[in-house]
This record gives sequence, C-alpha cells and structure tokens, in this order.
Amino acid sequence: MTNRHDHEPVPVNGILLLDKPYGLSSNQALTRVKRLLRSKKGGHTGALDPIATGLLPLCFGMTTRIAGIFLNFDKTYEVTIRLGETTKTGDTEGEIVSRSPVNANIASIEQALDRFRGKIQQVPPMYSAIKKNGTPLYKLARKGQVVERESREVVIYKLEVHNFNENNLSLTVECSKGVYIRSLAMDLGESLGCGGHVRELRRVKVGHYSINDAIALRELEDMPSDEQRYSHLLQTDEALDHLMKFKIPRENVLSFCQGQSVPLTTSDWEGLGLVYSNDGTFLGLGECDEVGNIHPKKVFSQGM
Repeated sequence: MTNRHDHEPVPVNGILLLDKPYGLSSNQALTRVKRLLRSKKGGHTGALDPIATGLLPLCFGMTTRIAGIFLNFDKTYEVTIRLGETTKTGDTEGEIVSRSPVNANIASIEQALDRFRGKIQQVPPMYSAIKKNGTPLYKLARKGQVVERESREVVIYKLEVHNFNENNLSLTVECSKGVYIRSLAMDLGESLGCGGHVRELRRVKVGHYSINDAIALRELEDMPSDEQRYSHLLQTDEALDHLMKFKIPRENVLSFCQGQSVPLTTSDWEGLGLVYSNDGTFLGLGECDEVGNIHPKKVFSQGM
C-alpha cells in the first residue's frame, strides 16, 4: 500500500546532472525528475531539443536562483550532420524539403568549416524559442510563417571532424552560448551546395561539467530509495566550485545576508565568487567592486 506522504513535496535543494534521453523535451525530463525527487520547484539550465541527448543540469529548490549562470557557460556537442538533405526544421524531426547530390570530401569539408571557426554571425533557426513580438518563432514556423531574424555574434572555438561516411559527417563542436547546432548544420550544408540537417546530437559538456558525471533518467528511476537519488544532487556551492571562495568575518554575516554590501578584507578577489562565514557556512554569491566592497548577488542563508 502506498502512503500518501510518499507523493507529498519535500524540501529539495541542489543540482542534478542529468543525461537526457532521446525523445523527451527538456521540460518533460525536468517534470519526471521533479516527480522522482518529490521536489516542488525545479528548472533546467538551457533546453535540449527532443532529438538531442546528453548533459542537462537541473536545478531544484533555492538552487533554481542560479540557473541563469549556466546559460552563459560554453558548451560542447557531438553532432552527426546528414549532408544532401534539407529538412523543414533543420533536424530529423522535420520533413525533407529538398535533396541534392553531395560532391564533398574531407578537404572541401575542412575548407568549408574554416568559415565557421572563431567569431561568426549566426542567424537563429525559425524552429527556436526566440520570440518575435512576444511570440516564439517555432509557433510562427508551425503556421508556415517565416520572419526575418537578426544575426547574432557567437564563437565556435573548435570544429573537429571525426568521420565522413555515406554523407554522414560527425563533428565535435565547442562553442559559446547562443550557438544553434541546427543553424550550423544548415549553413554548412548550404556552403557545400548540398544542404544538410542534424541527424544526431549529444551535449557532452556545459562549462566545466561533463557528461561523465551525469546520471541517466532510467538509472534514477530504478533507484529504490529517495536517499540514493538525493545522493546525486550537488549543493549550490559544490556546483559553482570553479568560482573563487571567500570568507567574511562573523560581524559582517548578518549584513551580507540582509542584502547589504560588506567590506572586502583581502585584495586578491574581484568579480563573482562564493561567500562563506568564518565557520564554513555557505552564505551566497557576492561580487566585489573596484573599491573593495562585496555586493550580495544571491543569498542562501539567513545569517542567524
């Protein structure tokens, strides 16, 4: 017999590194994990399309307040691009709208890829969540509408060819925030004169987080206890341990936790960092200015 308390929300705070399976949207994956953790509040840190798999950091409880930080992180993808076929959506979810012969080889592909390395201007695809006059582009696209989109400057740090066989091109892409891999596939196909779309896509890195540290949804579902699932949560400061850490004196703790700036007692810190009390209690995120004050940005303690 199932106890009704087994379905009641519990206080859950932390970040779960999920290996999102194929076929689920990021919101669907989040909903299933929220149910497993019995968490009332949760959010993801940058959507993956349903056809994509891989690393999807999920925030729960108070940790949702730092989800926006993840949006600025660089990403790494493993992608297979199908050359010679253009689809409506730029990936396998859309119907094929044109086919062309592929007259490319590794040399011509490498030459074409050079145009996409470094800082580039990229036009977002119509099937994206970017809004035009308050309406997501994908909703307009589903109605058959195509609207003008402004190009954005993005950075592609690395484009490495792994395999090219039977018109399937496998790449590793290391890039800044804001890069659309579907746009890259379509633009590359256009530059090669044959068209292209994303056939397979896997995100393997977000910032310094790796897919090797993620847990699969099925594995999480198969765990027999809440305690085992919770053991995979990173606490807020653990998740941001790449930031500088700083302790403030006891007499400044309450002021910081009430949103007031406090003086910096060392000179080797600037920008965003993790703030702790002298006894090691994590207080929140602070940012140091040029005159030596720490300004609270996200507070996670009452300072009592």
